[in-house]
Amino acid sequence: MRFLGKLVIVALTIGLTAALVSGIHVDGGFFTLLWIALVFTVVNLILKPIAKLISLPLIVLTLGLFALVVNAAMLGVTAWLSGSLAIDGFWPAFWGALIISIVLAIAEAVTGTSDA
Repeated sequence: MRFLGKLVIVALTIGLTAALVSGIHVDGGFFTLLWIALVFTVVNLILKPIAKLISLPLIVLTLGLFALVVNAAMLGVTAWLSGSLAIDGFWPAFWGALIISIVLAIAEAVTGTSDA
């Protein structure tokens, strides 16, 4: 049940991001957002740790700012895998990943669903 709640929060966050960032488009309704959220969650569970490990020297060198580029790449991979999410380039992916990261951090703090 906790996973489903987190999935709904991620879906709503992706929908909000698509509404705020021009260049990010979602083709479909709420169930499409749930699908995209599921793909995003799987990508972040499997690929993100590998990408962060590979880019660790750049993350350290930029004092963590390169992690935003990794997040943008994960959003791009999600768009590529889902088929219902379209991103028009790097900058929309960057701003979208930044918004998603901030909103999810706030939502996890408010709802107490953080894994820590």
